[in-house]
Amino acid sequence: MSPPEILLANAEDFVGQELGITDWTGVDQMQVNIFGEVTRWRTWMHCDQERSRAESPYGDTIMRGFFYVSLLTYFNEQKGLNPPDGDYHLNYGLDKVRILRPVTIGGGIRLRSRITLKSVEDKGEGKKLCSTAHLIEVEGSDEPAAYAEFLAYWYPKSK
Repeated sequence: MSPPEILLANAEDFVGQELGITDWTGVDQMQVNIFGEVTRWRTWMHCDQERSRAESPYGDTIMRGFFYVSLLTYFNEQKGLNPPDGDYHLNYGLDKVRILRPVTIGGGIRLRSRITLKSVEDKGEGKKLCSTAHLIEVEGSDEPAAYAEFLAYWYPKSK
C-alpha cells in the first residue's frame, strides 16, 4: 500500500512529518561563479580557486549560503511535494535560516534536502500557507550545511 498523497486539501494531516529526502544534486565551480555574477557578489573565497587554495582557511572555494537557500523550491519540486490539487504557489519568504558551516567546492559537491512539513495555515478559498523545514546535507559529511524554513503560499486549481 502506497502512502497517502499530499494535497492542499489534506496537508494539515502531514504537519510534523518528514516528507522525504531528495536525490543528490550536483553543484560545481561554474555554477558557483554564475551565482556570483547573477547576485553581483563575486568574491575571491567563492570564485577564485587558485587564491582560495593558497589563502582561504578552508583550502578551496566555498559555496555561498544564499546558494543553498536558493535551492529550496527546487528541492520541493524534485521530491514531488507540489500538491496536485494546487495550481501554483508564490514564494512567501523564509523563517529561520541558518548557514551551519562552509562547504568547499573543489571539483564539485552534491547536496540534498531532508524535508519536513512544519506548518499549514488555511487562508480561505482553498489557499494554504505551507512551511517546509529543510536540512541541507552534503554528501560525505555527517554535519548539515544549512537549515531553512521555506514558506509557500499555495493557490488551488480552479474547479
